[in-house]
Amino acid sequence: MKILAFNGSPRKGGNTEFLLRTALGPAEEAGMETELIQVGGTGVQHCKACYWCSKNKDRRCSNESDLVNKWLMKMIDADAIILGSPTYFADMSSEMKAFIDRTAFVARMNGNLFSRKVGAAVVAQRRGGAVNVLDSINHMFLMSRMIVPGSTYWNFGVGLNPGEVANDKEALENMRDLGEAIVWLVQSLRKPAAPVEP
Repeated sequence: MKILAFNGSPRKGGNTEFLLRTALGPAEEAGMETELIQVGGTGVQHCKACYWCSKNKDRRCSNESDLVNKWLMKMIDADAIILGSPTYFADMSSEMKAFIDRTAFVARMNGNLFSRKVGAAVVAQRRGGAVNVLDSINHMFLMSRMIVPGSTYWNFGVGLNPGEVANDKEALENMRDLGEAIVWLVQSLRKPAAPVEP
């Protein structure tokens, strides 16, 4: 069982990454394979609406200039996907948006490759706007036929400078609750279905 987390913040080691690592904690404790991938600051290109992924049906984006296809293959193999972003003008970072546009479109055009995977959003904010970022990311999950777990509050933490989110105790508790929900869902989805009696 594998849980992937993608950091859409260009600030490596910042608050978004801290929240993502906290959310991954329960999966690591449960013996699941986890990986945190840095998306922000890597030069992710936007979707060109060329539709080659729809024509080729090869589970790839035609743009090979960045790491999106490598990450897409990992997403296809994963049981759960966590997408994290800082809050920029009440929405996700531009690289996270480009990453979502391309991976979700390829998946959709190639037989709904993310269908029935678990998907969760995690957001860092300075003061406000995080709920809109959560909604934006969750729209991709819901349109991809994914399963979105709940937690004890909205999945965001408050902090500006790197590490400040560690002072948001409620956020850290929520991230652990989210991680536990993801673990439970992945384990439940992997259980063999009970036989149906005639």
